[in-house]
Amino acid sequence: MRLRLPTERPTEPPTGYKIAHPVLSQDGTRAGFTGVSLGGALPYGVVAEAACVYGLRHRAPHRRCDCGFHCVHDRRAAEALLCTAEHRAAVLLEVSVLGVYIRFERGFRYARQRVRVMTLGACACGAGAAALGEAGWGRPGWRALAPCCGECLRGRPSLSPAGFARLAGDGLRVVAGGGSAPAGLAAAPGMGVTELAAEAALLQARLDVFQAQLARLGEGGERGGRGGGGAAG
Repeated sequence: MRLRLPTERPTEPPTGYKIAHPVLSQDGTRAGFTGVSLGGALPYGVVAEAACVYGLRHRAPHRRCDCGFHCVHDRRAAEALLCTAEHRAAVLLEVSVLGVYIRFERGFRYARQRVRVMTLGACACGAGAAALGEAGWGRPGWRALAPCCGECLRGRPSLSPAGFARLAGDGLRVVAGGGSAPAGLAAAPGMGVTELAAEAALLQARLDVFQAQLARLGEGGERGGRGGGGAAG
């Protein structure tokens, strides 16, 4: 006997969460996403159908393969993936699971999806993201983007959140997640005019002490030179 999994017939598509890197086509006319693991070499659009990454001809998701789109049930589980060093510049996606899917304890593996919402994280400096700047890497024909604040863009090619949503199409909504410090951490306070003035005064005082010590050393050397003369016998 073959074990058959129970069949689900939901009244509306299930919702899932995943992380990905936003990408822009080489000609700047299309926007999409690329995965962070198995399917990272195959960029996809807002509405997309999965294909076997191993080049096999079966439809995804196949029970004897790990192909297909992947997502988790819990938003917090997807956000936890953004804590790792290699995923800090990724974005959070809220997706509708479409077509055939296989349900697991923590998520789905499925055939089709629609990305409904893309949430931007903070810039690498910790400030809130104002745009998507070129990340410095990509895939053939696609440039990777990363959330950036206005100060860190520094003239790099960039795309506004609204511009990304327009190029991606299909009703994608882009949300800025803000730049607040993570739970348990506090952002380092910036130095204002008063703090900078106090720091400058302290440095000047140290410089004055250093110059006074040099002057005393110089005077001692001169006295030693004047009193050290004598006649040869």
